[in-house]
Amino acid sequence: MKILVLEDDNAIGSYIADGLREEGHSVDLIADGADGLVQATVGSYDAMVVDRMLPGLDGMSVVKTLRATKNLTPVLFLTSLGGVDDRIEGLLAGGDDYLVKPFSFGELSARIMAISRRPRTEAE
Repeated sequence: MKILVLEDDNAIGSYIADGLREEGHSVDLIADGADGLVQATVGSYDAMVVDRMLPGLDGMSVVKTLRATKNLTPVLFLTSLGGVDDRIEGLLAGGDDYLVKPFSFGELSARIMAISRRPRTEAE
């Protein structure tokens, strides 16, 4: 699977990317939201892992922009913003799942697999 990870924390980003690569996935890791939006637009991904708090352009804006352009790539928000209202906001913005830091890599991987199994159909 080809996965785009938008994470500005170098340690967390490397941990995620290395773990996913060890599982056999192809991973692009980008630390800036604006650069991530460009990459998500020009690349073809099976899933994206997006932090909400990114420099350049926040993760919510990245996902809202992608959804407005009919990009249906599954998105898992991975963020430290874990309140109920934060999770609701992320899901309503177009996220397919929401995981709060700190997190288990095993759970992250399982959630990526789960959202990737869902059919990609345009919302009505």
